[in-house]
Amino acid sequence: MKAYLALISTAAIALSACSQEPAKPAADTAPAAASAPASAPAAEASAAAASEAAPAAAVDEACSTVVSSDDAMKFDTADINISKACKTFTITLKHVGKMPKAAMGHNIVITKTEDVDAVDKEGAAAGVDNDFVKADDPRIVAHTKLIGGGEETTVTIDTSKFAAGNKYEFFCSFPGHIAMMRGNVNLVD
Repeated sequence: MKAYLALISTAAIALSACSQEPAKPAADTAPAAASAPASAPAAEASAAAASEAAPAAAVDEACSTVVSSDDAMKFDTADINISKACKTFTITLKHVGKMPKAAMGHNIVITKTEDVDAVDKEGAAAGVDNDFVKADDPRIVAHTKLIGGGEETTVTIDTSKFAAGNKYEFFCSFPGHIAMMRGNVNLVD
């Protein structure tokens, strides 16, 4: 008889294990209490990562700019402000006009203010195939390639190239454009 009851008990346990209903926890509060301490460090780590990412995103945003140019020989800004906190600074030049590079190409060249006119003159002599930039000119802090309507280009500058106390400018070195396409590069806090 004991064997028979043991066999029936085993069968009942096996059938309940095969049930389609999900198992219910023995105590509803025990698993919640056990999981809370485990999830708290994960939540704290997630919050810490988010707080670190926010300043990084702000620095990234402060360390780049977009400058647009057009067929009317204009930049959309007269100043490029570079934060001293940036190790590098990225400038994206967009040509929102329609004319081709050979007729109305634009670039951005950055030099000290005192070097602008000489760099522009020598750039014109370098020709369109060299983006109107004299090759390996040490006076040039940075420059983009020459682009035409509908194109864009980007240059990333090592900000350590800017010396405190110097004044810097940006300009388009396409011949004749400097008269209307020139601005200041400012190092700001």
